[in-house]
Amino acid sequence: MQALLGLLFHSIGGVAAGSFYMPYNRVKGWAWESYWMVGGVFSWLVAPLVATWLTIPNFLEIIFSTDIKVLLFTYLMGLFWGIGGLSFGLGVRYLGMSLGNSVVLGFCAAFGALMPAVYYNIFPEEGKTSLNDMLSVTGGQMVLFGVFVCLLGIVVCGKAGMMKEKELSPEEQKKTVAEFNLVKGLVVAILSGVLSSFFNFGIEAGKNMADAAVIAGHNPLFQNNVTFVIILWGGLTTNFIWTTILSIQNKSFKDFGDKTKPLISNILFSALAGITWFLQFFCYGMGESKLGNGASSWILHMSTIILTANLWGIYRQEWKGVRPATKRTIIAGIIIIIFSVVLVGIGNSM
Repeated sequence: MQALLGLLFHSIGGVAAGSFYMPYNRVKGWAWESYWMVGGVFSWLVAPLVATWLTIPNFLEIIFSTDIKVLLFTYLMGLFWGIGGLSFGLGVRYLGMSLGNSVVLGFCAAFGALMPAVYYNIFPEEGKTSLNDMLSVTGGQMVLFGVFVCLLGIVVCGKAGMMKEKELSPEEQKKTVAEFNLVKGLVVAILSGVLSSFFNFGIEAGKNMADAAVIAGHNPLFQNNVTFVIILWGGLTTNFIWTTILSIQNKSFKDFGDKTKPLISNILFSALAGITWFLQFFCYGMGESKLGNGASSWILHMSTIILTANLWGIYRQEWKGVRPATKRTIIAGIIIIIFSVVLVGIGNSM
């Protein structure tokens, strides 16, 4: 039953994460940095504080009583993750919902699944699985093989993107992805995928806060919310600095005072995107409380996002006009990535 609940929570979180960018498509007349900044305030500051206050009312006491080294390291992981989250937005901007999410989150799934094991290899802790432990048992080897298969799926998805670029004219590509650029998109997507995996590392680094929430008598289902506050502050810092720099360079800060643009609706759609983005973490925390923060939790969450994002990509007709062989290639890539999740799940159960 616990495993089924974990699967349900991760699936809900994955759907939220795979859908969050859709409201941004309804923003009119704003530069990318303008709506990303507004969405970020809601996803990394407002929503986490409200959710944590509702589920762990004394979360500030827990934070202030936590060792400063734990807080700083958790925050640092959030800073790295924030760079990944920032470049994630650029990846979807240049590649579209389907290809962008597949490449970014495929890398994120692979590296995020390995991060905790690498961490415990360097800082051993009783009851935690290190990379050496994984290499020494059949189940761990199966998990690592699943990660390799995941990377293979990413390569296939990348191949599909290259085929799409050759088959469609720039004008046709921009009908569904306004700023389609395969080279820029792939570079940004790889960077994003690697750095976004630091969120999983941040959960491990701040585990003491989650444990403290349980000891204080709070529902274990929401124990990770207090850790998310610190991680997401790191993400907020990175993204706010970068979007502010872009706003000054491009003079796009004028978007907020331009009466010719729909200010209220743009803020509402950006806020909706930001809150939907945060829901993935809220649900991931609940799923992790049932399955643990091992490779299965992370890669299951990522695969659900990939599947959801590709369904949105089909809805938005991002692969319209390409040859059947190209469609088969992207479908094959998605299937391979999902199959990797099955392998990781089997390995984890062993």
